[in-house]
Amino acid sequence: MTDQQLQHLVEELSQRFFHQPFRHQAYFNRRLQTTGGRYHLRSHNIDINPKMAQDQEVLVGVIKHELVHYHLHQQGASGKHNTPAFKQLLQRVGGSRYAPRLSQNTRYLYQCTHCGQKYNRQRRLNVNRYVCSQCRHPLRLVKQADS
Repeated sequence: MTDQQLQHLVEELSQRFFHQPFRHQAYFNRRLQTTGGRYHLRSHNIDINPKMAQDQEVLVGVIKHELVHYHLHQQGASGKHNTPAFKQLLQRVGGSRYAPRLSQNTRYLYQCTHCGQKYNRQRRLNVNRYVCSQCRHPLRLVKQADS
């Protein structure tokens, strides 16, 4: 999906569920790692994590969530997550409360050679420097996920 297709989808969802136009920019932001999307208060733009586009249903839920922030802010109301207005509007339009984890961040699995304790890590460890936190025995690499 391109930024232009995303822009069209956001405009369409805004009109269909909020009955108001979306007059700003929506685009993918590869730097978003832990969040599904973000609404910018100053520019009123929305950026979306491109990983959310892997599943159309997840993408639509994240866009609706960001549009709730957008439309509440445009009306002069607080767009914070904990306000009753935000929760009610989000539930009414069927947006996602949280962005789901699409993939496990674990890339390396280590196991203690003595007690069997397992360690999930995103980065590779030097098994000559690190030991098990339980019994102080050496670790070994069990699984390396493809990147």
